[in-house]
Amino acid sequence: MEAYAQALLFAIPGFTLLMTLELLYGYVKGHQTFRWLDSVSSISSGLTNIVKDSLGLLVVLVSYPFLLKHLAVFKISTTWLVVLLAFLAIDFASYWSHRLYHSINVFWNRHVIHHSSEEFNLPCALRQPISVVFGFFSLFMLPAAVVGIPHKVIALLLPIHLFLQFWYHTKHIGKLGWLEYIIVTPSQHRVHHGINPEYIDKNFSAIFCVWDRLFGTFQEELDDVPPVYGVLTPVRTWNPVKINFLHNWNLLQDAWHTNGFLEKLTLWFRPTGYRPKDVKQQYALNYIDDVHTYEKYDTPASYPFKAWSLFQMTLSLALLMWMFFRFGTIPYNELLMYGGLVFVSVYGYTSMMDGEKVAPWIESARSLFGLWLLYSTGGWFGLDAYLSGGSYIVAFSFALTLVGTWYFYSTEEVFREQQEANSASLA
Repeated sequence: MEAYAQALLFAIPGFTLLMTLELLYGYVKGHQTFRWLDSVSSISSGLTNIVKDSLGLLVVLVSYPFLLKHLAVFKISTTWLVVLLAFLAIDFASYWSHRLYHSINVFWNRHVIHHSSEEFNLPCALRQPISVVFGFFSLFMLPAAVVGIPHKVIALLLPIHLFLQFWYHTKHIGKLGWLEYIIVTPSQHRVHHGINPEYIDKNFSAIFCVWDRLFGTFQEELDDVPPVYGVLTPVRTWNPVKINFLHNWNLLQDAWHTNGFLEKLTLWFRPTGYRPKDVKQQYALNYIDDVHTYEKYDTPASYPFKAWSLFQMTLSLALLMWMFFRFGTIPYNELLMYGGLVFVSVYGYTSMMDGEKVAPWIESARSLFGLWLLYSTGGWFGLDAYLSGGSYIVAFSFALTLVGTWYFYSTEEVFREQQEANSASLA
């Protein structure tokens, strides 16, 4: 866990730089692919994911070291060959686990967050899950275990393999010629995120596109079919914590409402999107029938509130970076409280973005908890040793959040009412 936290100290600044360059490039070219609240939501999703992963909040059903111990037939000593085979094994496993997420109802909940953005840009890549409670990725690593690839090599390459999937979430790079036959490119991944009938459930590969070509799931991006992004049952919220559990909540309601006993048990393992007939007729979901006429989710927001949302996201990111920097020195129970604070923070300010009435109360509770945590630990986890008065700065940020939350809650409510009135008069 600590090694992963240290890796994030280098990866996060790199991701931030690339997202900034993409944003500036969009302005220069007059083809902006960012929407303010959507991007804040995407990056905030990434914050919750890295907290969960760094704290190891996962029950591993079968670990790779266990498989290696009981299944290894060979032992490879050549370093470069071990690394190559390990990377290919991870990529192969990623293809099949990814395809499984798209194929089975209950597993789609693990992945819906990644497809929930109705834009396609680098922040979209950060929409990663927190709803994965049980880990079984190692089951797809059987070939690596049989060959005898050391688990330390796998552990080293897994985050690298994940980080390498960041760059191709962009609309600013066209097709890449002969590379389209070797690696996953932005063009191929745009297809994967498309909800057009031509593009659904295609291009599952992570790094090498050979798996899609080999197993019949490859689809080229068509010039006359621009991808439309999102999910066919829109999430209609900026809150990434909600999105992470929305699909399973819908499945749970279907299991409750359906009259068929077997349906209650089996709908979880039916193909993604399956719903019992009696439930489908009586409890209709908001499903997109025509992707080209669908209106993207948006909420009226003033420019000061957009800046406020960005500030809250940046503050949460800064706190996380400090947690990763001090990861090895903070007791685990305090790390849990620290991570919990970030979770509540993301839930609070993204609920504010949605205009939820409960949002200011959540934000207030978060601010007061942050102040209590600072007081009870005698400073902000060693920050004062590196930055004089650092704990006072953190305290001020919590106090500012407490005041600003209620200010924007009242002003944005008026702003939304004015926008709705203007829209009604134009109609």
